[in-house]
Amino acid sequence: MRNQIFISFTLTIILVLTFAGAFIYGEVSVLLKKSAEKHIQQTAIQANGRLDALLKQVDSLTTQVAVDAYVQKLLSREAEGSRSNFNERQSLLQIANNYMAYSSGISSLELYTIDNKRLFPLDDSSLNRISGDALAAADEKKGRLAWIGIDPRSPDTVLAVRRINLLDHAYSPGGYVVVHINRDYFNMFPSDSAGDRSEARESMLLSDSEGNPILSDMNDETAQAVAAQTGSTVTVGGERMLAVRQHSDVTDWKLVMLLPVEAATEGISVLRTAIYVSIGIAALAFLLLALLLSTMITRPIQQLMRSMRSARFGGLKPLPTTRNPLRTMEINELNHTYNRMVTHMNELIQVVYEKEITQSRTELKALQAQINPHFLFNTLEAFYWSLEEKEEDELAKTILAMSGLFRYVIGSAEAHEEWVTVRDEVEHTRRYLQIMKMRLIDRLHWEIDADEGLLHVPIPKLILQPLVENAILHGVESRIGPGSVTVRVRSSQPGLAAISVSDDGAGMDAETLARLVQSLDAAAPQTSKKGAGVAMFNVQRRLKLHYPGATERGGGLHIESKPGSGTTVGFEITTTLKGEAHL
Repeated sequence: MRNQIFISFTLTIILVLTFAGAFIYGEVSVLLKKSAEKHIQQTAIQANGRLDALLKQVDSLTTQVAVDAYVQKLLSREAEGSRSNFNERQSLLQIANNYMAYSSGISSLELYTIDNKRLFPLDDSSLNRISGDALAAADEKKGRLAWIGIDPRSPDTVLAVRRINLLDHAYSPGGYVVVHINRDYFNMFPSDSAGDRSEARESMLLSDSEGNPILSDMNDETAQAVAAQTGSTVTVGGERMLAVRQHSDVTDWKLVMLLPVEAATEGISVLRTAIYVSIGIAALAFLLLALLLSTMITRPIQQLMRSMRSARFGGLKPLPTTRNPLRTMEINELNHTYNRMVTHMNELIQVVYEKEITQSRTELKALQAQINPHFLFNTLEAFYWSLEEKEEDELAKTILAMSGLFRYVIGSAEAHEEWVTVRDEVEHTRRYLQIMKMRLIDRLHWEIDADEGLLHVPIPKLILQPLVENAILHGVESRIGPGSVTVRVRSSQPGLAAISVSDDGAGMDAETLARLVQSLDAAAPQTSKKGAGVAMFNVQRRLKLHYPGATERGGGLHIESKPGSGTTVGFEITTTLKGEAHL
């Protein structure tokens, strides 16, 4: 027993500690991961804000170039067919330098007419050096800045194009301003934070709408692979990384901040070690306490068991009353209770021994006074044969019916004798009516109408005869002239058999019938002057006991009666086997 207690307690505490450790480990891992995600989310939001500020700066600068009065004048004259001379185009150099001075990220600024002639810088290059998709994007923007992406002629710069609308010509297209921006211009992190990001192992990717990297801490191939992945985690070179994405509404570019999952849960290894150590220390301490506690519990119980085993050989002996400090109060109380029980049992043994002697003498006398029921049956059989020899046929049949009735009533008290077939119950009722016919002579006429297919149906024993007795007592005997009793066994519906007992006596009015029905459902029988109420009450109780479904469907006895028309008492039973029957 001690080993069982020890092992059970040990396994229980190990399971509890393991579950608690796993739960804490999982929750802390989730918290660390969420904290890391929140951190890089804030970093990404700040970086996206800086990106939008840089983009708006370029947008503002190109807007100023597009609405500059001198630029508008030259483009208007070009649109009217007047070509600009060298000096007029050279004047654009000072304007471009003035605007470019406001932004360190712009590497070059170009100005073109609507017919693809370049006004600035001073060469004869046309706008065809820029793809048609870029021009289509600029025209689609209708004067707003179109961010094209990496310049195919200069991979170190980002290309942006704005169409210039002529203010004096109803905002008709007049030319294009093209801006080349250094890729480093979009570095959203100051130089003093590079060390912090490196220690945190954070990575950044800025890509255009087509997934081409504009600025990244990775090579272009890896950056494109990262841009193509979705979800909160991505794989970079076989390493799983948390990914937080931001979208720029100005350029439709995407900013992705990456942090290795291992770095996000970097402190979890320390927690894991602490949990293992805590589980080990707690388990060891609990083992010692469980060993001590199991010893304190089992040692007195073992002593009690030895004392109880010795009772088989030398009688019941009380335990020593000395108190052991290792015993608990409950164990001491158990020993004290055992000692009192031993004393009381020794007294009872003596009393039982004396009573057994007295009971043996009483049983012997009772056995001598018992009357064997077979003596009664044999005596009735002797009467029957004697009457047969004297040709007293009517009386002989009555004696034979009485013998069968007594055999049926005085049966075995075993459980299987509680159920009989409808055939047995009908035969018993027939014998009873034969006996009553002899007593009432011409005043009683009876009939039994039973369906042969229902005679095998199981039914509680002695359930029908009390109803017939009640019909004779209250129906036939209450009449001045002859009366009749009819017993019917018919199939009412599939699976149910209807049994009824009818008489042509005086019947009952509605008030009397209501009182009778109420008395049948009462807690105790209400006997009439002739004492017939108990039989009807017992039949009702037995029907509801053997057929539990009777209460739910209003079963039990059904009584129909009218003054002057007689009374019919019936009930329904199922045609299933006994033990499976439900009314």
